[in-house]
Amino acid sequence: MEAALTARDRVGIQDFVLLDAYTSESAFLDNLRKRFNENLIYTYIGTLLVSVNPYKELGIYTKKQMDTYMGVNFFELPPHLFALADNAYRTMLAENNNHFILISGESGAGKTEASKKILQFYAASCPRTKLLDSVRDRLLLSNPVLEAFGNAKTLKNDNSSRFGKYMDIQFDHQGEAVGGHILSYLLEKSRVVHQNHGERNFHIFYQLVEGGEEELLRWLGLERNPQQYSYLVQGECAKVSSINDKNDWKTVQKALSVIDFSESDIEHLFGIIASVLHLGNVRFQANVQGYATVNSSAEVHWLSKLLGIRAQVLQEGLTHRKIEARTEEVLSPFTVDHALYARDALAKAVYGRTFTWLVSKINESLANKDSSRKTVIGLLDIYGFEVFHVNSFEQFCINYCNEKLQQLFIQLTLKSEQEEYEMEGIEWETVSFFNNKIICDLVEQKHRGIISVLDEECLRPGEATDLTFLERLEEKIGGHPHFLTHKLADQKTRKTLERGDFRLLHYAGEVTYCVVGFLDKNNDLLYRNIKEVMRLSKNAIVKHCFPSTEPDNKKRPDTVATQFKSSLVGLTEILMAKEPWYVRCVKPNDSKQPGRFDDVLVRHQVKYLGLMEHLRVRRAGFAYRRRFEVFLQRYKALCPDTWPHWKGSAAEGVERLVRHLGYKPDEYKMGKTKIFIRHPRTLFATEDAFEVCKHKLATRIQAKYKGYRGKEEFLRQKEAATKIETCWRGLQARRERERRAWAVKVIKKFIKGFMTRNQPACMDNSEYLAFVRQNYLSRLRDSLPKTVLERNTWLTPPPIMEEASQILKKLYTRHMVRQYVRGITAQRKAQLQLKGVASALFKGKKENYPQSVSKPFVDTRIGEQDINMKVLQLIRHERIKYSTPVVKYDRNGFRPRLRQLILTHAALYVVEDAKIKQRVEFSSLKGMSVSNLSDNFLILHVTCDDTKQKGDLVLQCDHLFEAVTKLCVLANKHSCIKVAQGSVRFDIQPGREGFVDFSSGQESMVYRAKNGHLMVVTAQLKNKC
Repeated sequence: MEAALTARDRVGIQDFVLLDAYTSESAFLDNLRKRFNENLIYTYIGTLLVSVNPYKELGIYTKKQMDTYMGVNFFELPPHLFALADNAYRTMLAENNNHFILISGESGAGKTEASKKILQFYAASCPRTKLLDSVRDRLLLSNPVLEAFGNAKTLKNDNSSRFGKYMDIQFDHQGEAVGGHILSYLLEKSRVVHQNHGERNFHIFYQLVEGGEEELLRWLGLERNPQQYSYLVQGECAKVSSINDKNDWKTVQKALSVIDFSESDIEHLFGIIASVLHLGNVRFQANVQGYATVNSSAEVHWLSKLLGIRAQVLQEGLTHRKIEARTEEVLSPFTVDHALYARDALAKAVYGRTFTWLVSKINESLANKDSSRKTVIGLLDIYGFEVFHVNSFEQFCINYCNEKLQQLFIQLTLKSEQEEYEMEGIEWETVSFFNNKIICDLVEQKHRGIISVLDEECLRPGEATDLTFLERLEEKIGGHPHFLTHKLADQKTRKTLERGDFRLLHYAGEVTYCVVGFLDKNNDLLYRNIKEVMRLSKNAIVKHCFPSTEPDNKKRPDTVATQFKSSLVGLTEILMAKEPWYVRCVKPNDSKQPGRFDDVLVRHQVKYLGLMEHLRVRRAGFAYRRRFEVFLQRYKALCPDTWPHWKGSAAEGVERLVRHLGYKPDEYKMGKTKIFIRHPRTLFATEDAFEVCKHKLATRIQAKYKGYRGKEEFLRQKEAATKIETCWRGLQARRERERRAWAVKVIKKFIKGFMTRNQPACMDNSEYLAFVRQNYLSRLRDSLPKTVLERNTWLTPPPIMEEASQILKKLYTRHMVRQYVRGITAQRKAQLQLKGVASALFKGKKENYPQSVSKPFVDTRIGEQDINMKVLQLIRHERIKYSTPVVKYDRNGFRPRLRQLILTHAALYVVEDAKIKQRVEFSSLKGMSVSNLSDNFLILHVTCDDTKQKGDLVLQCDHLFEAVTKLCVLANKHSCIKVAQGSVRFDIQPGREGFVDFSSGQESMVYRAKNGHLMVVTAQLKNKC
């Protein structure tokens, strides 16, 4: 509760007892909704726990959470199921008495899950031994088995418990779980033979069909298809997305082996489940006389095999009834309708009795063999109040059970409150509440209650029907204020009631019941001869469920309603002997959506769970009560007299504290061991003052503590620093002395080595020479040439390293060349080879050659798209290797003409637009002449045997070195290049010569001289400094 006070603004109030407007249902719902929206699903009403199903995983049930709540005061941590379970466990150990936890709520509210979580908590919190682990495993694994055989999908819940369960967990004096016992109530046997639309039969049927091994299904005569079985398809919902029948089947198999079911037990158990499915497929047809005969020989065969009963005996039992006529017994044949009724009655009886056997078998496994006294904690997971569109006999019984539990709940709550007040010497104030005894009496009163009327109608001779039962009710209890039928209602109310309905005004609201099927379900009769047939079974479980000692017709067995009434009386006696704890489960919406809070639905559940009633009882007197020691320990800081240490008794300290806080006399009472505070606002004001005080106290304590710790730390560090300084100075002095001694030795050796450096190696100069070598190599490493061309950057070696330096230089140069060669591409290599040819031809011979070295050669200077198409057609049989623009000078007159020089693999062509002016085969090329100056003239000497042939070519080319080099390579005329000085002679035609004179001048010019020669003047190149 203390934690609730500090968090009330953010997430609502954690204990409804502290709600100011505690009589307001809207305020109650607002607080519940606020907490639900913050994923806080638990809220207290005193020690009662309200749980809202979140429909999602919240991660609040981990082992860490369990450890957090173990051994902690109930109100110290936020509300949780583990807190309630732990407090019940510790109270049981401390007081050595029995307790029970009542878990209630409607279908889908989370009752079964809450029960599982409590079992898991006890399994984790109890001491561990091999024996205890075995008991713990059986307790935990009894759940999946009972769920498989007793749970089913309904319209409201995919895993709805169709029976009530009370489990006792037995603990020894050390708090170790040593055993358990289970009681079951009102299994919904009618579900075996009939399911409403959207619902399923019990889980075990689908688990067997979907998950059973092929060999097992063959032995049972089953197919892996639920649609083949009449008892599994009536709800048209065999498959459910949220249920994995195959995995659940494996869990059930594992659980059965852990709970000590023998292989024979398991074999017989599943044989019974399969026989129920086969029984549902048995069909009847009318013979000539109109009596029923079996029309399903295959199904009867499997029934005979699985139950160990002869087929003929089975057929007779399903189609005849044994009637006693004075001293003899007569078999009376059934009509088809009676045969179907007998078949379904047998299916329900077999399954219901097998379920009872199953619970007994689990109890044998959980039984504690030690006879010493044990304390127990009971878990009651019982069906909640049910209101459907059509409510039948099952809902009547369930709601009657809830009426009884509500009556018990109010009695125990009032009793515990009154006992606490009397124990503390506080005057008890009478609490007004709705006493539902009038409704319980309406249902269970002898001779006049609904159950008595129903039993009378079932037993009386004559044609008793559901409608005659309704008429008897109208006669006997027609004037009861909580009972209404169509006949008794006024004109307006009559519109909401059918003629076969009756309405009860329960504590939780009105419920309308349809009487159709009440008599049959209450009778639940099984013909005597069918029982006799079952006693012939070789199936051990069936034989146990239909003992030969069972009375036949000497005394009619109790009806279902009477049996249920008796079991409720027994349950009430069990619960009255134990201390109660309550978990009220609430369903926030019908669609199972996380985060959705349906106010109307929740308001209805709050009403029928009696939460407002319980809150009113808890708030009738005082909202808050706490032991003097706890109250004083928490709030003593608010009073100077009690802070920091109170010397007197706790009661005197609390009295002094509340007087200082200004409590009015009517706001609190002092009990013998506890203080009682009437209004939450008084406590809230105290808590708010404590919050302010806590911050002030925390600041003062922090300041004092920080000062103390700071001073202590300073003195400690100062002392440590002094010691460290002393040690460090000594160490430094010793190191300095050693360093200087070492330095003197090194310097002496260095000087002696320097003085003897030119002498042969000896002891005196060996270290010095090694230093010189290392120093030179280190400097050489940092100043190595980056390229092959950096020849003059090699570091000058000392005399001792000259030979080594030369070897290293050669090795490094070779290494750089190798690296360079490996790094060049094939194209680059071809270019370098051409550059090599050019160097061989012109290096040192032609003046402007050095300026061309850095300029790379290209593949061609004229693309094929720039050569006339006719020319390409004419030379198409030859592949063009290179082409460049040139200026051709006429042999006569030396007039310049723009031409294209095209080189192929066989000849060169001089082309003018679309016309080939001259073709020179490489074989007829005698030589090539260039000047030694920086001009770009080229004279090609051609063999001329005929006077009609054209003579030598005088060309001017901007890319002279490139063109000449490629021509030499293509024509293989490396030796035919002549670099001339002065002038070059050429043949104009055979027998006729011409000259080209070369000279240097101020500027470049080309002209015809007076002597008839072609004069080429080249500008002088400037020398670079």
